[in-house]
Amino acid sequence: MSLKTPLARVRGLGSARSGVSHYWIQRLTAIALVPLTLWFIAGLQSHIGDDYAMMRAWLAQPLTAIFMLLFVLAGVIHMRLGMQVVFEDYIHNETVKLVHFIANTCFAVGLGVACVFAILKISLGS
Repeated sequence: MSLKTPLARVRGLGSARSGVSHYWIQRLTAIALVPLTLWFIAGLQSHIGDDYAMMRAWLAQPLTAIFMLLFVLAGVIHMRLGMQVVFEDYIHNETVKLVHFIANTCFAVGLGVACVFAILKISLGS
C-alpha cells in the first residue's frame, strides 16, 4: 500500500523531490546563525553604554556591516522556512494554508528588505 496519490505515482513525485532542499537550507541557516548570533551578542556587549554616534560608527565599518547583513539574511530565511513548516503541520485547510504562506513570505521579504536598507544606509553613510 502506497501513501502517494495516483498523480504523484504517475509523475514520480514524492516528499523527497522538494523537501530535501528545504531541509538543507533550514539546517545551513541554523549553522550559520550560531557564530553570527555569538558575534552579534559579543558586539552588542562590547558597546554597552556607547552613544548613538559610536554605535553608528561601529555599524558603518565594512566587516561589521557584512556580518550584520549575513546575520539578518540568514535569520529571515530561517524564520520563513521555520514558519512554513509550522503552517504545513498545523493548518489543514489548503486555502488558509496558502494565505499563511503568502503572508509569511511577504513578511519575511519586507523585514529583510527593511533591515538590509537600514544597514546599507548606515554603512554607506547616508
